[in-house]
Amino acid sequence: MNSLREFLAEAPSAREQPRTTPIREQVRRRADSPTASVHDDQIHALIQQLFFRQESRPVRHVGFATVEASTATATLCFEIAAALAKEGRYDVGLIDAHPDSVLLQTELQIPSHNRAEAAWPIAPRLWMVPRQSWLPDASGQRITDQNLSRLRELTAEFDFSILWCDSVSWLTSSIGRACDGLVLVLTANKTRRLVAAQIKDQLSKAQVPLLGTVLAERRFPVPQGLYRSL
Repeated sequence: MNSLREFLAEAPSAREQPRTTPIREQVRRRADSPTASVHDDQIHALIQQLFFRQESRPVRHVGFATVEASTATATLCFEIAAALAKEGRYDVGLIDAHPDSVLLQTELQIPSHNRAEAAWPIAPRLWMVPRQSWLPDASGQRITDQNLSRLRELTAEFDFSILWCDSVSWLTSSIGRACDGLVLVLTANKTRRLVAAQIKDQLSKAQVPLLGTVLAERRFPVPQGLYRSL
């Protein structure tokens, strides 16, 4: 099942309260961490396997959906989008495709644009695409064909799009069919293999391409203090 193997972008767990720390502060802390290079290598390896596999059809617009509703993936989506944008050759959209949650820009503490319904740049070649731009009445209860058509139009404006999605549901499946497919985010020491296999079958029946899996909230086996001596 793990066509992307188990590359990890170590997302903060729910008890770490990710909303309290601005994204710039998270990035600064990670840069000071002894494991920063390992983390960055994993992000780049994930990008290479997901977007630049020569033997597969082109993949440009990808949703990241969790098995566990409590798994935090906003930072993971931001880091993947930012790493793509840093290549300097691609325009990248970071799209809020989570119909029923705190807004992505609020989750990441990214300042909002004056016009909340429009996309705005947050870094060179990286754009924040808010939920209101494709789902004006974001109640989280219903997504129409018109909403999905607008979502497709938005993704087509970028070379690559990273869609922050809800945990897997029929709503997520609809969004997955509006892009190139979904990456399933499993949670270390929590997601059961049987449950993941069942969700894989459900996505297949719903004709949603499953592009791979990512293992989140994994802890490195080497104690943190030992990295200083490696």
